[in-house]
Amino acid sequence: MRLTRRIAVVSEELTNPYYPELVEPLRRRLAEHDLRTVVISDSEHRAVGVDVLADGSYDGVVLTTCERRSSLPRDLTERGIPHVLVNRVLDLAESPSCSVDNSGGTDAIADLLAGLGHRRVGAVLGPVSTSTGRERGAGLRLRGLRLPRELVRRSSFGHDSGRKAGRVLLEGSERPTAIVCGNDVIALGVLSAARQRGIRVPEELTVVGFDDIPMAGWPIVDLTTVHCDLEALASVAVELLLAGLAGPGLPPPVERRIAVSLVLRGTHGPVPG
Repeated sequence: MRLTRRIAVVSEELTNPYYPELVEPLRRRLAEHDLRTVVISDSEHRAVGVDVLADGSYDGVVLTTCERRSSLPRDLTERGIPHVLVNRVLDLAESPSCSVDNSGGTDAIADLLAGLGHRRVGAVLGPVSTSTGRERGAGLRLRGLRLPRELVRRSSFGHDSGRKAGRVLLEGSERPTAIVCGNDVIALGVLSAARQRGIRVPEELTVVGFDDIPMAGWPIVDLTTVHCDLEALASVAVELLLAGLAGPGLPPPVERRIAVSLVLRGTHGPVPG
């Protein structure tokens, strides 16, 4: 069989700062095995299909944008294309996958907010069609954190959508004292909405993110968030992909999780008053 030594990494547009931070360690790990990375942009306006990924141009595929019920992993399996899901899992495990411990992260957030006395908590979460969107919301509820329906919003994982959703929550007659965000980029949007309304963080509002992208640690942001080790995530993902490349046949649909930790910075505080 002809080998190309090329791996397709399906990513959202790199304008979302999370994805460059994930793609770069993937590229380095693949390069250590003499594999070249080809980034393919996937979006709601231009979805990547199996015909693009299985046309013989790539030896394997890394999927970072799959939704919970996507048929793309099954299509790749049927074509015999080695692949791995990164930062995503399927409802029905059909492919090797590697994600972070979303439940552990939401446990830590719930404990933090409960300890600070927050009872009226809002959330701006990612799309429920994604495993990250579903798991990070469900985990909060499982820990007993009451999330009134009127204080929960779903958005894409972007700044502008996070700002719009945050503005809706902050304009209500009984605004939340804390807002949990589905990722750091959404949290940046919520912080923007709070600043536009003159709401002080953390004196009047606690905001917590998820991922700990480098921007979250900038002094001007100083975001309290959940740290996800993207270097470890990339290493495990490439390990799983190499097992598929080694053959014969595709590996079983194992699921690996990477531990997370809470990073306490400057956007959390006790209930006002």
